[in-house]
Amino acid sequence: MVNAEFVRMLEDSGIPDADFDVKCMMEQITGSRFASSLNPEQKQQLLDMIQQRINGEPLQYILGEWEFYGLKLFVGNGVLIPRPETELLVDIVLDWCRNRKIHHIIDLCTGSGCIALALKKHLPDIKVSAVDISREALSYARKNAEYHHLAIDFYHADVLDRNFAEQAQNADIIVSNPPYLTSAEMQELQTEVRHEPALALFGGGDGLDYYQTVTNLWKSVLHSGGMLAYEIGWKQGISVSKILKSNHFGDIQVFQDYEHRDRVVTGKNF
Repeated sequence: MVNAEFVRMLEDSGIPDADFDVKCMMEQITGSRFASSLNPEQKQQLLDMIQQRINGEPLQYILGEWEFYGLKLFVGNGVLIPRPETELLVDIVLDWCRNRKIHHIIDLCTGSGCIALALKKHLPDIKVSAVDISREALSYARKNAEYHHLAIDFYHADVLDRNFAEQAQNADIIVSNPPYLTSAEMQELQTEVRHEPALALFGGGDGLDYYQTVTNLWKSVLHSGGMLAYEIGWKQGISVSKILKSNHFGDIQVFQDYEHRDRVVTGKNF
């Protein structure tokens, strides 16, 4: 195996999980995480990827792809990298759909399209719409949908635009992983996270801007009895629950992720 020297290069630069990173790079270059040798071209390609990683580039951007809910997704500069904790949001929506007649789901702030794609994959007969303000992000979302042959209606729009919300087709479920980092959290970001678009991360001074505005604007789009489901920052469970309650949502629930931190808030439209 040829991993050791490259792992040391990353470790010497303070990169965590260096062995995992190198194995992922090796797999992309050679098709195997445990290749016994590299030809000169492959070695140079790996060295270039190592240098990108040392410079703080996220591994996912270097690879150009990442997995979410069993789906390979293309990612790169200008799009938020899908996180494993977001899979909980998909789990909750899919569970809600069991034994219910669901016709339309809207994914707000879709980014790479990871949530919309996962839902459409498991609910092929349900109409899924996805919205994002970023043309770069939508280009990845559309590419991902085409790759997996999943029919999703994409919209380039600002989810905070009242006119757009008022024209939206009614839905049974609205799901969103909106920007939710606070001003303080934006100042404390790891180097690699700083490569991701601030537009997809910053949720205002207290991180709650999107929850406050989206809940108010999009409530009328939900059918009576429909569900609004948000991913949240782990300190925002109480605050987002209060926002839903003040907008007359009921059956409000807070779900914890696999690290036992608040991660998803849902409410039923009354």
